[in-house]
Amino acid sequence: MSKLFGIFACLVIVALDALAGLLGIKAEGAQNQVKHMKLWFFECKEPSHDAFILGLAAAGLLAAAHILANLVGGCSYCYCTGDDIQKAPPSRQLSLACLLFTWIIMAVGMGMLVIGTMSNNKSRSSCGLLHHHFFSIGGILCFVHAIFSVAFYATSTVTIA
Repeated sequence: MSKLFGIFACLVIVALDALAGLLGIKAEGAQNQVKHMKLWFFECKEPSHDAFILGLAAAGLLAAAHILANLVGGCSYCYCTGDDIQKAPPSRQLSLACLLFTWIIMAVGMGMLVIGTMSNNKSRSSCGLLHHHFFSIGGILCFVHAIFSVAFYATSTVTIA
């Protein structure tokens, strides 16, 4: 039963991250369809409502996948010191490294998706430096987040067993 739950949890996490990644890439396409004017390093563009909605959905799905991965993977590392980590077995160190990478990837990916989403807010028409590919980079990081989340779950369950 435990193995079945683990497989199901990993599939749900991967599905949420993959959907978030696809929505991020689709938001990039919707953003590129609005009319804009480029002049060297400056760009003026109208906001895209579709890109705003898709970016918001992608950010929400990435957050849900991250929360689920951390809940299912457990938090056995909350109160350990540097000495505890160095003396821990390699599987526990790998699990902690995967946890750290999921947090870093989630923070950068969420930041990219939020920047792209906020630049497409209806209340502002933006002119400024070129804003290239925030949505697509955030979408790609969603796929990377899926890999490290599953690796974190797998290594943390091996550590517990």
